[in-house]
Amino acid sequence: MKKVLHKKLNELQATAICGNDISSSCLYVSALTIMYAGQYAWISLLVVALVLFLFRKIYGEVVGAIPLNGGAYNVLLNTSTKRLASLAATLTVLSYMATAVISSIEGMHYLHGIFDGINVTIATIIVLIAFTGLAILGIGESAFVAVIIFIIHLFTLSILVFASIWFIANTGLTTFHINWELPVKSGSVLTALFLGFSAAMLGISGFESSANFVEEQEQGVFRKTLRNMWAIVSFFNPVLALLLICIIPLAEVGEHKESLLAYLGQTTGGTWLAILISIDAVLVLCGAVLTSFVGVSGLLNRMTLDRILPNYFLKQNKNGSNYRIIISFLILCVSVLFVTQGNLESLAGVYTFSFLAVMALFGIGNLLLKFKRKKLPRPEKAKGISVVVAVSFIIAAFVGNMKLNTESFYTFIEYLIPAFLFVAIMLNRSFLIQLMIDALEYFYEPLRKMVILSNRYLNKMHLTVTSQEFVFFTKGDDVAILNKVMQYVQNNETTKRLKIVNVKSHESLNELLIKDLEVLDRAYPEIHIEFIEIDGVFGPELIDELSNKWKIPKNFMFIGSPGDRFSYRVSELGGVRLIM
Repeated sequence: MKKVLHKKLNELQATAICGNDISSSCLYVSALTIMYAGQYAWISLLVVALVLFLFRKIYGEVVGAIPLNGGAYNVLLNTSTKRLASLAATLTVLSYMATAVISSIEGMHYLHGIFDGINVTIATIIVLIAFTGLAILGIGESAFVAVIIFIIHLFTLSILVFASIWFIANTGLTTFHINWELPVKSGSVLTALFLGFSAAMLGISGFESSANFVEEQEQGVFRKTLRNMWAIVSFFNPVLALLLICIIPLAEVGEHKESLLAYLGQTTGGTWLAILISIDAVLVLCGAVLTSFVGVSGLLNRMTLDRILPNYFLKQNKNGSNYRIIISFLILCVSVLFVTQGNLESLAGVYTFSFLAVMALFGIGNLLLKFKRKKLPRPEKAKGISVVVAVSFIIAAFVGNMKLNTESFYTFIEYLIPAFLFVAIMLNRSFLIQLMIDALEYFYEPLRKMVILSNRYLNKMHLTVTSQEFVFFTKGDDVAILNKVMQYVQNNETTKRLKIVNVKSHESLNELLIKDLEVLDRAYPEIHIEFIEIDGVFGPELIDELSNKWKIPKNFMFIGSPGDRFSYRVSELGGVRLIM
């Protein structure tokens, strides 16, 4: 299939597409981390920044060695089995699906806070459809929108940071000292840090997105996107958490968890800043929806090229976008929205565990790359010990989230199993098709024998029925009468053979009758007409003689209605039928 070429993404465009996803975490991760780690939340977020720093080189090494779309799927496909790679791909798609739905719902909740007349569910569907259309237009147009959203978001966050610092400079650190002295909810600082870290790992969701559309980026851009994303979350997430602890009493965090940064803006800058943050939240969360569409398009296109998905999805439009993949992803997102009824906890379960599992598998893929593809050139290398440490942190966060959200983990499993079953069917479709062929042949063989025998019996029966001969005794009738005879036989009898018998007594052969019969023979090709002339006298004796000679029952012999001068009664003819 001919691939449509399009312009590659530069550093700002590529960073914006995946950066909108990862930087949108500032809107919720601070509140989430503070709820579990309290006044130590900013430390948990710094640990997350350290883990992300380790993953910069892990991703850089893998994608540098194998610069293809697909992320974790790509590295595992080239270092392990297709089944393990497909598991990573399934998890990634689930993560993108949950990200798109959660981000659009959350964005519409923020919009609802500004315009309380909107219906969140309908608005969410409109957002998903709108970004489907944008993704279909092509990655260039998507990048333009993403850049605008990204710049507005960073500008808004910067204003919030400066406003908060100015507020602290004028009011002091009294709130910080009060919060710092509060007892830890979990009873232990280490436990609080661990739970806060587990929750805060959601703050780096989107970091894996850049690897899923690396083929659309200019040479050397990928590593820069990793650096830029790391710098953004390493600064804003811990700083905003620390500013919140300095300004907002911890007791009030839970009350405003759904729009904590807007509340911080209200406190430090007034209503205008709160509205600006809410508008920014709507934009950047929509930008995260766009990230999902772009990322999943690159991933599923790669899976289709590897024959895991049907070739149907390879079709591109003139802008080079795989519109069938994008539309299918929209359908999945809308179906998940209705199935979960927009329940954020259920969606968050799928989102959290899918994302963490993908990160862990990517780290494992890096280790496999080191052992199995040592000679493969790569621009940078991550030390083996740093990969092990990074994967250990991810596993710890996975376990921590299982402890925090047990029900969400079960929800994640409920989504994972049918999704992976579909992929497993596609992977094993050749075996399954052969199995179906064998099963059909096994069950069909005895049926086939029965069908053949039945067919032979029925054909024989049909031949017997249609081969039965009928006789019509004519008196030299004209063609109109004979045509009525043929119509009667055709409409009322099952036969292909008819004898037309003319009994004569020393009379010349009726040439006109023979010509008429030749015409009828052509008019009724399905009935074979045999004309026979017999010397003699028509009567019961002749009928008996012919019936025995030809083995044709008398009730299969026809005559026209006899006239007044006929020497016999119809009953004396032994059952011959009157048909005219």
